[in-house]
Amino acid sequence: MACCSSSISSVCSNEGCAERSSEVVKGVHARLRKKFKEADGDFERIWVEHCEDEACLGEYAYAMQHLATEHWAAKHPDDRIKWCYHACKEYFFHGGLGKALDKDRRRKQHQLKKLEATQQIELLGEMCNNGREVVANGNHCNGSHDIRDSILECITEPRNSNQYNTIFIPFSGPLRLLDVGSCFNPFLEYPEFLSVGIDISPAVQSVHKCDFLNLQLQQPLQVAPDTVDTYLRTLKSPVETLPQQCFHVVVFSLLLSYFPSPYQRWLCCQKAHQLLQLNGLLLIITPDSSHANRHVDMVKSWKKVIESLGFTRCRYVKDTHLHFMAFRKTTLEPPSVVSAEISPDMLYIPQDYNEDLEESVFLDDYPRSDDDDRRCSDLFSELPEYNDDGDGEEDGDDADENGEEGSERINGEDWEDFDALSYH
Repeated sequence: MACCSSSISSVCSNEGCAERSSEVVKGVHARLRKKFKEADGDFERIWVEHCEDEACLGEYAYAMQHLATEHWAAKHPDDRIKWCYHACKEYFFHGGLGKALDKDRRRKQHQLKKLEATQQIELLGEMCNNGREVVANGNHCNGSHDIRDSILECITEPRNSNQYNTIFIPFSGPLRLLDVGSCFNPFLEYPEFLSVGIDISPAVQSVHKCDFLNLQLQQPLQVAPDTVDTYLRTLKSPVETLPQQCFHVVVFSLLLSYFPSPYQRWLCCQKAHQLLQLNGLLLIITPDSSHANRHVDMVKSWKKVIESLGFTRCRYVKDTHLHFMAFRKTTLEPPSVVSAEISPDMLYIPQDYNEDLEESVFLDDYPRSDDDDRRCSDLFSELPEYNDDGDGEEDGDDADENGEEGSERINGEDWEDFDALSYH
């Protein structure tokens, strides 16, 4: 595999430094996608070749670190690292997780109410069989209230949930955070995190060399939290294995768009689910300097396929240059049955289908077409009417027909599980 040809000066004051660094980053991504297509979808071979090209990886690592620390931080002080930090603070320490769990209970109560109203007793039994048996001391529960209570219990308390694999409230101790594609481990500056940074080509010694796609997962550690903390603090590079259900937070910052194949992005999300404890957060940040509605279909597609792995999206923000997404792990194990409508190909980026499309890496100007304006107008015309009865709530139930609250925001912020944070 050919080495990256661009050269980056170590003197940041040189004119065009940020542009040259961006070209290195975009060039690596473009070459990976081109080789992936030329290899007829053999992403494993392309990835192995890429990971062996140490000169290319080193140049990429330097360019990314240089962009993040010397250019993006100055132009965009409210950056992706701060967004992750504030999102975690709100979720774990300022009521976000509690609101998410309360919403779960309301959603399940709403679903149960609908089932009871339509007398779908067989469906109620199926829900119980997927959770706990509606049997007490050998006697079947009698009466609608017994069925109702049993189903609520099996829905809100996942089987096999315990202190070793589940995050409970109130939360205490450091947040164990895995930063995948970390480059220079920026989360180390925050004392709230026990940050483990991994990357195929670390830019600093505090980041462990690791190929996340080929990371092997061990059985969960059934030990005290302090012991887990010590284990993570004493990791040695290269990291080839990690225990499942070990982390409270997994961060994919500008990671998924690096991969040339949607299937690789899907594998990453699947592995994140295995590494997280129940109620843990997967934070995804992906670049897009277009206006808020240009790639709304892509964002909805990502939401649908990631949620199929056992997550629920709890936060979405479209910033000028980035999509910010937070997903909460809501099942201990990935669903055994996935809808036929779900496919890894749904984790696409626009460049997957148009190799000539310019990849945005914090561009300051992005052209807006007439088609974009029409799409934006159509989206706003489809917004539901809002009836304010004076209490700040919409009329009707607090959940839609699928038992979900809220709606897809066209722009700005969307707190679907916890709404205290206005920072982005």
